[in-house]
Amino acid sequence: MKVPAPRKLSSGKWFIQLRLGGESISVSDWDKSACIREARAVKAEYLAGRRLPGEAEDPPAPTLTQAIDDYIAERSNTLSPATIRGYRAIQNNRFKTTMPRRLDQISAGEWQIIVNAEAATCSPKTLKNALAFVSGVVLAATGTRIPDVTLPGSVAAETAFLTPDEIRTFVAAVKDTRFAVPALLALSSLRISEITALRWENIPKNPEFIRVAGAVVLNEEHHLQEKKQNKNATSTRSVPILIPELAAALERDRKPEGRVLDMKQNTLRLGIHRICKEAGITDVTVHGLRHSFASLAYHLRIPERIAMEIGGWANMATMHKIYTHIARSDISRYQTELAKFYKGEQNANKNAN
Repeated sequence: MKVPAPRKLSSGKWFIQLRLGGESISVSDWDKSACIREARAVKAEYLAGRRLPGEAEDPPAPTLTQAIDDYIAERSNTLSPATIRGYRAIQNNRFKTTMPRRLDQISAGEWQIIVNAEAATCSPKTLKNALAFVSGVVLAATGTRIPDVTLPGSVAAETAFLTPDEIRTFVAAVKDTRFAVPALLALSSLRISEITALRWENIPKNPEFIRVAGAVVLNEEHHLQEKKQNKNATSTRSVPILIPELAAALERDRKPEGRVLDMKQNTLRLGIHRICKEAGITDVTVHGLRHSFASLAYHLRIPERIAMEIGGWANMATMHKIYTHIARSDISRYQTELAKFYKGEQNANKNAN
């Protein structure tokens, strides 16, 4: 009798999630084979009690929220804690009136009505992401897709970043504070999850590079959880120490061991906001400092492949679409050159053809 493949929990126990008659039934045992046998016995007992001899009966379709539980359980060994946390947020906050409904009782034509109602409760981007996840869940549970629906239009929000001149001001303002090391690491392209994973014992004295490997993210219980994998394969990288103030802060604040980020992530976020405000520069987030690295790399005309490797971006398209901002000073420079062209001004050093 076929049952789902068991998965090993962090406790060491083997676990199988059964879905019988619309009800989730958990089976666990320290022994893998015993877990499988028990699951088969539970399923056989259910089938014997619910089916007549020679009659096949399909269990009722799950509700949307039950289907989400199954979807996450089946992929729990491969999904990151942050991804699961995001899925749970959708399960708890989106499509609230639809979550308790059985999937076989939701008609294809009804999804547009459901989406229209949800559009009044959240931003277009939030709705788009939530529907994409729910569509995957429905497909996995039923084998059918949610039909195409019309979503409200959205304007992509750009993360605030520092201009090259503001970067110099920010470095001067942050260098002597307790936020210097994590903030300047972010300005060197590190994500906050990567900064949180760094440990002093893994950073040599006077380093020329910082080795970025692993990350610390929030799980579905809103607790920080360490994972060995970074966001993508290219995120595991060596980042050069190019900011003199960062090199000085690393040696000034160095400890024998422990996490480099010795404060809560929100403390760092608030500290950076305060420093920007007091310095009279653009108010940025920790991730905005990472964007500022990409913007500065563009401003300095550093080859894109080099900037992409330092920043750990997966591909050129991502860097172009999300991270590469054109500094205002660059826009002005290009505007000046265009104006000169249309006014007929020529470069004196160019020979006329």
